[in-house]
Amino acid sequence: MDVKSSQVTGNAALHYAAWHLSRRGWNVMLTARNSKGSDLYCANDAETVFFGVQSKGLTKRDPVGLGGNLDNLRSDWWIITIKAKTDAPVCYIMTLAEVKALCHRSDPAKSSNGKVSMWLQPTAYDRPEFKEAWHRFSGTPATWKCAYEALEAKAY
Repeated sequence: MDVKSSQVTGNAALHYAAWHLSRRGWNVMLTARNSKGSDLYCANDAETVFFGVQSKGLTKRDPVGLGGNLDNLRSDWWIITIKAKTDAPVCYIMTLAEVKALCHRSDPAKSSNGKVSMWLQPTAYDRPEFKEAWHRFSGTPATWKCAYEALEAKAY
C-alpha cells in the first residue's frame, strides 16, 4: 500500500476531523470522497442544527488549493489538517467567510495554464485563532452568525 498517496492523507485528515467533532457531541456523516460539496455533514442530537465541513489534509504546512472560483466553495466550515498521517496532526478551524477573506489569487500570466487559481497560503490559516480551535463548534448557529458578521466587518 502506498501510504504516501494524497488520497490516504485526505482520508486520515477526514477521519481525524470526524473523530474530533464526534467527541464534541456532533453526529458526523462522511460523504463520498472527491464529490462536490462538503466532506462531512454534522448534526446535533435534536437534529435542529446542521452544517457541512470541508476537510483538507496535508502532509506538511503547504498552501491549500481552492480552485478558480470562490463561488464554488460551499461548506460552512473548513478544517485544514497538517501532518495528517503522523501521531501529532494539527488542525486549523475556519469558517467559509474566513477562507474567502484570506485567500490568495494567483496571477494568470504566471500560471502554466493561463488561468486564475485561488490558494489559502499557510500564513493565512496557520494563526493562533484557527489552530486547534475546536471550541468554535460549541454554541449555536446564532453565535456563528455573529462571528460571520464580525468577520465581514473586519479587514484582514
